[in-house]
Formats: sequence, structure tokens, C-alpha cells
Amino acid sequence: MPRKPPRRTRERILETALRLFNDAGEPNVTTADIADELNISPGNLYYHFSNKGEIIVLLFDALDASLAPLFSGPSASAAEVEDLWLFLHLVFERIWEYRFFFRDLDEIASRDPKLATRVAGMLRSEESAVLALCGGLRAAGALRATDEELVALAVNVVVIATYWMSFRRLSNAGTRRAVEDASDMQFERAISQVLAMLAPHLHGDHRALAESLRARYLRDTRS
Repeated sequence: MPRKPPRRTRERILETALRLFNDAGEPNVTTADIADELNISPGNLYYHFSNKGEIIVLLFDALDASLAPLFSGPSASAAEVEDLWLFLHLVFERIWEYRFFFRDLDEIASRDPKLATRVAGMLRSEESAVLALCGGLRAAGALRATDEELVALAVNVVVIATYWMSFRRLSNAGTRRAVEDASDMQFERAISQVLAMLAPHLHGDHRALAESLRARYLRDTRS
């Protein structure tokens, strides 16, 4: 069996930076920390990246690329609750994979205006995708809402997705839940919250399914 080629130093730097940023928070990690974790010299790291900002931009590139197919997929044609559920699950999985962005999004964006503009574009794309899915649910007769209510729902979903981790961290500061919220169950709690917000606009079997999915997430996070 042929051997896998060794990962290039540049790729290893990005992978290590992502792990350290996620674990410790991006403001608490320096390029020296990344080099030390990799057992390479700071000069070797600077050969590939002149500063931490370059690393952050490339990690955002990866996040943006992983979300783009999800945001471009939904249309206003008829949709099912399962379509919305799958969309939410995949989006929150990717948010969790790059969670350091969403824990310190305002600070990171404030240091790089170009990156801030790209983040704004990503959030607008997410809002449009959620709006299309909700419109599809309405077209299928599963959801009752006015145009204005659909827009409000889409905005609220994006707000929850973007700031859920900050909300949980601040609201549970100094409690035992602060430790529990470091687990990957956190994105499941966020999906549960979104389903709870959408359920009142659904009816019949569609609402029952959304509430069943929400209950399943809550059971999983408590087990």
C-alpha cells in the first residue's frame, strides 16, 4: 500500500492553529504558541505566515468554503421540516468546527475590516438560505407566516447561530454548565433553540415533527 505523503508544514500550522484557537480562544494564542506546539522555530512559522492575521483569514476561507454549498442550495420551492433540520445540523456542525470565530467574532472582525466585510457577506448568505427554506415550508403548506414574519425568522436564526456560544458562555459564567458547554453538545442545544422558535409557526404533523426533533436533541445533551 502506497504511503500517504507527509503533510506540509503550512497545512500543519493551519490545523494546529485551529485546534489551539478552538481550545483556548484566539486572543489567548500567539504565533509563538503555535510554533511551540508544532515544535518548530518561530522563524519557520513566519516563513509561511507573516502574522496571526494571515492564519485567521485562511481559516475563514476554509469555513466560508464549507458553508457556501449549504447556503446556495435552498430554493423557495416546497420544502419539508427534514430539509430545514438537515440544513441546521450541517451549518451548526461547521460552526462548531470553527467555533473560535463565533466565540470572539466581534474582536476578530474589528482587527481586519476586509475580513469583517466578508463575514457580513457570509451572514447575509445564511439569512437568504434560511429565508428560502422557510418560504419553501410555507409553499408546502407546513408553515404559516407573513413575508415580514419570514424575514424576522430568518434573521433570528442567523442571530442564534452567530452568537449562541457567546450567550451560553456569558449566561453560564462561573457555573458548572460553563464546563459542560465546552462540549460539542453545544451546537445541538442551539439547533433545539431554533426549532423551538420555528415550531409555533408550523402546524399539524409538521409541528409535531419539529418538536420531536427538538426533544431528541434535548435528550442527547442530557445523556
